[in-house]
Amino acid sequence: MNEYLLPDKIESEEELDDLLSKPTKETIKDLSEINGDIMILGVAGKIGPTLARLIKRAVDEGGLDKRVIGVSRFSNPSVANKLALSGIEVISCDLLDEDAVNSLPEVSNIIFMVGRKFGTEEDNTLTWATNIYLPALVAKKFRRSRIVVFSTGNVYPMVKICYRGADESVPPDPIGEYAQSCLGRERIFEYFCRKYGAKALFLRLNYAIDLRYGVLLDIAQKVFSGAPISLAMGYVNVIWQGDVNNIAARSLKLCSNPPEILNVTGPEIIPVRWLAKQFGKIFGKEPIFEGKEAEDALLSDATRCHMIFGYPKVTLGHMIKWVAHWVMIGGPTLGKPTHFEVRDGRF
Repeated sequence: MNEYLLPDKIESEEELDDLLSKPTKETIKDLSEINGDIMILGVAGKIGPTLARLIKRAVDEGGLDKRVIGVSRFSNPSVANKLALSGIEVISCDLLDEDAVNSLPEVSNIIFMVGRKFGTEEDNTLTWATNIYLPALVAKKFRRSRIVVFSTGNVYPMVKICYRGADESVPPDPIGEYAQSCLGRERIFEYFCRKYGAKALFLRLNYAIDLRYGVLLDIAQKVFSGAPISLAMGYVNVIWQGDVNNIAARSLKLCSNPPEILNVTGPEIIPVRWLAKQFGKIFGKEPIFEGKEAEDALLSDATRCHMIFGYPKVTLGHMIKWVAHWVMIGGPTLGKPTHFEVRDGRF
């Protein structure tokens, strides 16, 4: 694949992060066609650090005159240090603090990654504040900017397996408070975009795959350890996080008023049972299942994304092989299960 050559195995976090932060030539071209600096809000999360490094690499490789700025509370200072070593400007900021948000520099291009999912059932109020009040502060502050907003396919209803999945024309029907608050986040940005004229895009993602977390890791770990695998949510979509990073960066060009919606995931509807059996073949273990597949699942149709940006560079086969090897060598993980099997929206 010449400029995006894929390794047979990934042996270390350094190698993994390098691959996840590799910009394509299309990303470099698209970033060269937008004016202004780029700021990533919530940069210290699961996806943010590699996205920030990818954008910085694209800026450097393209000889672009742009600052790349990462904003977060940085509860783990090592994340800020690593970003700074990559040439990314870092700003420590509590984005729930209105004065702190208003003190941020004016930037033409914003990638908004702040969100709260797990722990919602323990503190619903913090989830709603993070997913709705905080976006209002950001939308008011950056009322003249382009804003790519990370959202989720959880805002859609479940769909029958015989269909492709929910495309962007399907009306939202979120299940549970987390998903409801995510739709609220979109509505808040939409309101302020229409009020002030900002341009935005809602990137509805499910599910990003890293080797340290993700649906494939969840399933692989259970097969490897002999733990039972729930079939409650019997089918999933997945996409490599490196592909997500390139799509997110390139999506700045698509921001519009009213905001665009773009589903971001892989092209396959994948049976969980089949995934477990693939890992079982590699590990030499027989998967253990519990329950049975329902007739519907939380699935998205990303046909429009693939028409605009092309199919993902990393195939499902590569992801399965890489995750299996990572599990077998005891690679580090974030210890954050996705809970993809949850059907009632309680996280």
